[in-house]
Amino acid sequence: QVQLVESGGGSVQGGGSLRLSCAASGYTYSLNCMGWFRQAPGKEREGVAGMNTDTGITAYPDSVKGRFTLSQDNAKNTLYLQMNSLKPEDTAIYYCAADFRPSCISRRLSPEMYNYWGQGTQVTVSS
Repeated sequence: QVQLVESGGGSVQGGGSLRLSCAASGYTYSLNCMGWFRQAPGKEREGVAGMNTDTGITAYPDSVKGRFTLSQDNAKNTLYLQMNSLKPEDTAIYYCAADFRPSCISRRLSPEMYNYWGQGTQVTVSS
């Protein structure tokens, strides 16, 4: 019903920046939430940014707060994640996610609240 395609990953040095993009297609009219999640080898998947797509209100965990910023371009059905001051511990595969269910709004950083996922894009931060 919804397709998500991430882009913008790559390798950077510590302190550098990247901007990830997530292009949504299909039936996106009723989406309530979109967000970014990451998973490093041997670690659980964690939310790094979530958005109520109607209001634009965002949520971030303490680990990225002040460094990562979500934004959206409604005309292009695209979600962006600007990542600044990157650290080696940010290294992971980053996934875009979306969901229609109103319940996702209050739990935007919880992976189990999202049904639609992109293929992932690798972010590697060297020391």
